[in-house]
Amino acid sequence: MYGSQSAYKNIDADQLEVMRQRQTLMLVDIRSDSEVAQARIEGAVHIPMHLLPYRLSDLDQQRPVVLYCRSGARSAQASAFLAQQGMTNVHNLVGGIMDWARSGKALVA
Repeated sequence: MYGSQSAYKNIDADQLEVMRQRQTLMLVDIRSDSEVAQARIEGAVHIPMHLLPYRLSDLDQQRPVVLYCRSGARSAQASAFLAQQGMTNVHNLVGGIMDWARSGKALVA
């Protein structure tokens, strides 16, 4: 099941923007410290991918959890991992922060 989309949902930048307007969600940036230092999506919590297994209790399972990385590949792996841990409302930002920026959406330093 690892890597399967059945356990989590892939969303694009436009869908994330709509979700952010309609509901409170937990946006998680799983990139490295150096990547986050360049730019991030406003409101994101930074939990590096390698620390995710140790910080599961930091995730608010009462809200949708949306993960993103640079391109969407690492966050897809992390989304699959969270789904394997029993989380049911997990979303992966396809295309990652690169797609978010390409679509003209705001980033913060």
